[in-house]
Amino acid sequence: MNNKALIIFTRNPELGKVKTRLAKTIGDEKTLEIYKELLLHTRNETQHIDCDKFLFYDTTIVENDIWSTEYFNKVLQAPGDLGNKMQAAFDSLFQKEYNHCVVVGSDLFDLKASIIENAFKALQNNDAVVGPAEDGGYYLLGLNQSTPAVFNNKEWGTATVFNATMNDLKNVKVQLLETLNDIDTFEDLERSGYNINFKEQLL
Repeated sequence: MNNKALIIFTRNPELGKVKTRLAKTIGDEKTLEIYKELLLHTRNETQHIDCDKFLFYDTTIVENDIWSTEYFNKVLQAPGDLGNKMQAAFDSLFQKEYNHCVVVGSDLFDLKASIIENAFKALQNNDAVVGPAEDGGYYLLGLNQSTPAVFNNKEWGTATVFNATMNDLKNVKVQLLETLNDIDTFEDLERSGYNINFKEQLL
């Protein structure tokens, strides 16, 4: 068994249920199209990383989708807020005796396999690794053991999350990765350089 586990959190790609802040600007259909491209990008970047990979769906496990069971173990997210979901995911894999666990979302065109590989390398000599997001959150978190504090008492989806998380990790050795832009709003999408014609949608 590989001692490294990658956790990928994803939302089931359903119209009107993904990236609602982005959808307020460009509409549900364009937003779903973009989210599906984000999922495809995430799959392509993670599929061949040397680790065991666990895809956590938010509502329903889908057997025949872009995530092949040849590469991805399919799991359902636990109930509760994002912190509860992530803690349950990490704890389930530490209980399976993985030594290094990393979680990423599925909303970054900037995500690269090399970034995740560097996170696993960092966990060889650090207690935790964090990839800050431009919006004040984080796009990646890696741990070597269950650390409940980082998942509790957070205002998820706000600019306070990264700083609050770093405060929880102040007594352990932490490696920071490069800051990336995750896609939550139209402004995020513009900064990403994503090439799409919004003119018709916005008129």
